[in-house]
Amino acid sequence: MTTSATGATPGSGPTANSMRRALKRARDGVALDVTEAAVLLQARGTDLDDLTASAARVRDAGLDAAGRPGVITYSKSVFIPLTRLCRDKCHYCTFVTVPGKLRRAGHGMFMSPDEVLDIARRGAELGCKEALITLGDKPEDRWPEAREWLDAHGYDDTIAYVRAISIRILEETGLLPHLNPGVMSWTDFQRLKPVAPSMGMMLETTATRLWSEPGGPHHGSPDKEPAVRLRVLEDAGRSSVPFTSGLLIGIGETYEERADSLFALRRISRAYHGIQELIIQNFRAKPDTAMRGMPDAELDELIATVAVARHIMGPAACLQAPPNLVDSEYGRLIGAGIDDWGGVSPLTIDHVNPERPWPQIELLREQSSEAGFDLRERLCVYPEFVQRGEPWLDPRLLPHVRALADPETGLALPDAVVEGHPWQEPEEAFTSSGRTDLHHTIDTEGRTGDRRDDFDAVYGDWEALREAAAPGMVPSRIDTDVRSALATAADDPTKLTDDEALALLHADGPALDALCGIADDVRRAAVGDDVTYIVTRNINFTNVCYTGCRFCAFAQRRTDADAYTLSLDQVADRAAQAWDVGAVEVCMQGGIHPDLPGTAYFDIAKAVKERVPGMHVHAFSPMEVVNGATRTGLSIREWLTAAKEAGLDTIPGTAAEILDDEVRWILTKGKLPAATWIEVVTTAHELGIRSSSTMMYGHVDQPRHWLGHFRTLSRIQQQTGGFTEFVTLPFIHTNAPVYLAGIARPGPTTRDNRAVMAMARLLLHPHIPNIQTSWVKLGTEGAAEMLRSGANDLGGTLMEETISRMAGSSYGSYKSVKDLVAVAEAAGRPAKPRTTTYGEVPQERQQAAAASDGHLPELLPVLE
Repeated sequence: MTTSATGATPGSGPTANSMRRALKRARDGVALDVTEAAVLLQARGTDLDDLTASAARVRDAGLDAAGRPGVITYSKSVFIPLTRLCRDKCHYCTFVTVPGKLRRAGHGMFMSPDEVLDIARRGAELGCKEALITLGDKPEDRWPEAREWLDAHGYDDTIAYVRAISIRILEETGLLPHLNPGVMSWTDFQRLKPVAPSMGMMLETTATRLWSEPGGPHHGSPDKEPAVRLRVLEDAGRSSVPFTSGLLIGIGETYEERADSLFALRRISRAYHGIQELIIQNFRAKPDTAMRGMPDAELDELIATVAVARHIMGPAACLQAPPNLVDSEYGRLIGAGIDDWGGVSPLTIDHVNPERPWPQIELLREQSSEAGFDLRERLCVYPEFVQRGEPWLDPRLLPHVRALADPETGLALPDAVVEGHPWQEPEEAFTSSGRTDLHHTIDTEGRTGDRRDDFDAVYGDWEALREAAAPGMVPSRIDTDVRSALATAADDPTKLTDDEALALLHADGPALDALCGIADDVRRAAVGDDVTYIVTRNINFTNVCYTGCRFCAFAQRRTDADAYTLSLDQVADRAAQAWDVGAVEVCMQGGIHPDLPGTAYFDIAKAVKERVPGMHVHAFSPMEVVNGATRTGLSIREWLTAAKEAGLDTIPGTAAEILDDEVRWILTKGKLPAATWIEVVTTAHELGIRSSSTMMYGHVDQPRHWLGHFRTLSRIQQQTGGFTEFVTLPFIHTNAPVYLAGIARPGPTTRDNRAVMAMARLLLHPHIPNIQTSWVKLGTEGAAEMLRSGANDLGGTLMEETISRMAGSSYGSYKSVKDLVAVAEAAGRPAKPRTTTYGEVPQERQQAAAASDGHLPELLPVLE
């Protein structure tokens, strides 16, 4: 059944039996599949009445559960077309224009700040609470005039202008921006989340042929590729952004394709719980477009699609149909299962459908009342997300949202005064709080519980995650002969093919012993027999984090019993303590605390350098770098430059996990994608900021993922030469959420550890000569075994360590110098201290370390 949803031929619809069966399943509340949904999309007459009746019951159950029975909502808004330039060429669009037409009409390439604020102020005077900012996709990529306008006004790109104007709207008018800038990257979401409580982008359709085939409505529009738009929806969920999406029906898709689109939206909604509303919009042909002769989507098409969407998305979903795109048939839309009318403006037109004026709000109220519903105003961000708070709303937006929201319902306060409020970082970000003694009590008292209180919500939907993880965990078939691969490795490891490398990563028994022996020989030839170590102190300045990394047992909510944040003085005191006992480095990382401003990292580096000028500051993972950059509005390069000026010397190459997004999006809900990690470290290297490199393995990964990770690191090192070492990080499973949820395996086996270490030595040779093992994760005997398998470095004394210990590592939080020397001796090798960049340690530092044995006389909390 591949009937077109427009222009169906007589007799081409579903059989009566298939319709009866599908309607019964809908009435009984049984989950529909794509085929059944496609059948129901064709319901007409009494069948459609049956379908809408069951959909309305589903909607009503959801409203009852949400505590707002009989309520239908709308948002009082102004529509701000920030720019009508676009790089896409959708065949039905009249919103988009060209620079010449804008000039002839006396308009700029973008609306000016004064033009935007004038509309927003007038909207505020009329009681509007939403500024709907809509614009074309990346116009500067197509139109030189757009690029010139942005350059002349000091903006790097369109997103930078969207961010800047959103802040002014918040501060000068009090309206809440709802942003529709089209396709966004993960980094774009980080840039815009602090300035807008909600965002949106229509999926429109998953029918790739409508984009790929000449003559299709989306042909020639790079941003309308369904895979790209689905990625945007996923990135919104990963970034905890309340997001609006939906379908545009009647543009040439089949019923099966329309059903598939709804199921794609359900999958993403289920995985991330971040789709706040779904818009079902009916196509209307417009003059002067390529699709002007195409018939409008009929009302029954719209009604059936709304009803099927309600059944597929379920009672908790919020469904909207634009009221200005139907001819007063409001009662039928309500009967089909909608619970929202969308944005309605008393001031501005619908610039996407300018020929269709908004209905008067009082008319909507009357029509809703006739259907038995009370019309209530909401904000651009839906009540559920207002009440969820963090991590869905940035702390800088909370005062703006709370000024307009009813704290009991999350809906709009009818009599709220709409006025500007400062957009600023939370005050007193570095106030010492919580369990600041965790760095030593983790070893004596342990953690309060094995998981966060919001375990079932913060990481996304566990069942959906299990389904997504399953394909990636299937082992690869290995046909390459291990003996020939060993011969290649022994002769010249740089000549190993991917097939040979993969065979060796699966090696076991005598073959694994031979592999480790070859790696040890390569290590000896490359760096000699010295086992290096560094006298360092870990300082984890906060464990408050809402990123949602599913492997991390360190992150806590601010209200959790084990949560803490150090003050700047406490950070500096710990660095000074470390200096006194011979440290040459502090390694500082923390959670992505929503209250810490983007400049907090600069303050931390300065605090250490001011207290201990000679201390090497090795700090801030690529995730923290991106967080700092997006919160300050700086580019990654600008932020790293400022961090270097503040005292940053090198960065840890953590947050890499596995540089394969297939694995990363199982391991973490909201951490940066692989491409962004690579961008951060390569930019740092270009600025003279070196980094380590890491790989966390043994969770939902397979050897093919390890191989890809090694190849990526090798390519980066050949390009930049900026990696100081490679560090293996075996997954600690005990308290890891992804393990507690039954998805990840319980860490790597001994075989895995030996194979990974040996292949790290071989595949990174000769570009990254220093290969480090982790005594924190493997213990003394395990680390010694790794030294016999290709490693030449033991890492640091640490002095304190909470991340692995919170995850369940049983190997303590610090090692003395003598402890590390003993590990080297267990492997039959001499030990030697080093600096962060593998240089010689000054004699004075060696003497101080020898006097204290490289650990603190007492591990106590630093008091104010």
